[in-house]
Amino acid sequence: MQISFECEKCGRRYKVDEAKVGQSAKCRDCGAEIRVPVPAPPVEESPSGQPIYRHKDRERDFELAIGDEETLEAITAHIEEHIGEIDQVWHELVSDLVHIDVHQVPPSKDRPFWTLVTSGMSDKPMTVPEGAEAFAHAELMICLPEEWPVSQEAFNDENNYWPVRLLKVLARLPHEYETWLGPGHTVPNGGEDPTPYADNNSFVCALMLSPCLVLPSEVAVLNLPDGRKINFYAVWPLHQPEVDLKLRRGLDALLEHFEKHQVTELVDLDRPAIEASKPWWRFWG
Repeated sequence: MQISFECEKCGRRYKVDEAKVGQSAKCRDCGAEIRVPVPAPPVEESPSGQPIYRHKDRERDFELAIGDEETLEAITAHIEEHIGEIDQVWHELVSDLVHIDVHQVPPSKDRPFWTLVTSGMSDKPMTVPEGAEAFAHAELMICLPEEWPVSQEAFNDENNYWPVRLLKVLARLPHEYETWLGPGHTVPNGGEDPTPYADNNSFVCALMLSPCLVLPSEVAVLNLPDGRKINFYAVWPLHQPEVDLKLRRGLDALLEHFEKHQVTELVDLDRPAIEASKPWWRFWG
């Protein structure tokens, strides 16, 4: 296999056999010392050209986490300023890696739906790629219909509780597997063979997007006094055909279909799966 690289001083490009990895020489143009680099591992991509991240089973031990009180206060104030008053916080009793709580904002005249928002995910930075440091801290939210059963008793039924569980799983995932979640990322439920979140729906995947349709855009970012920037992402549950569309044609194609069918970040258990129209040439010949 051939390895391509360039001189860091003058930019001259070289292509050498992989057997020369680690060897050094002088650049033929500028005379600077150059070293044949270790090639980066190949990146798996979807048909649309977007990277696909796969994670090994977790190897790190349980790590007890306690929430950051100052950050919690800032997030609470941010939620109440831009969404509404919090009437309930679903606390974790024992937390691993990060302490994830879910803050509940009830329906109002302006926003006739439940809004659930995490805190604690942003206590630690995610492992973002170089150049994406602005996305290192995040929190998640999900919007549920006004008639959704929301109570301790109701949450004994997984058909009602799955959105809360989804928020907690997603919020901890980047810290468990040293990865990150950002706008446009999708996470399937169950890996290679995703399954529905509960018996009352056929959603098998979660899409992260900045809130912009039923939620105010101002809630998307919280700047903390210590310089941290917390990005808030709305979680959109997806049907399998929608996941396939995103993988095949990209996020823009999926969002175009959502716009056409007036799909928002408000969870709708009754909405049909949005599928791409067949290309016109399939109707000929």
